Amino acid sequence: MPHCDLQYSDDLEIDAVAMLARVEAVILRHDPGAGETKGRAYPASVFHHTHLKVTVSLLSKPHRGAAFVAALQDALRTDLGRDLPRPCWLSIDITFSTPNYHTELLT
Repeated sequence: MPHCDLQYSDDLEIDAVAMLARVEAVILRHDPGAGETKGRAYPASVFHHTHLKVTVSLLSKPHRGAAFVAALQDALRTDLGRDLPRPCWLSIDITFSTPNYHTELLT
């Protein structure tokens, strides 16, 4: 299950819930078996320069190599960047969870 954190300057007028859903959709287009993406948004009231940082964390799998990461990063940049005001810094960090990571849905 992927995770996505949005960290952004609060001068950006973004719909964080919709943006997290868009990130999930982009991930699923590139990896249909990825599952739901858990997301969180952190607007910052104290900042220097308008920015959005998107951190996506995935489990390491054989098909998620350098080409996968490059394609996913480019798709996220294109999708999320189109609605951001200019000037605005956009950073996208795709990371992989360690082998010690564990997640489960408690019911």
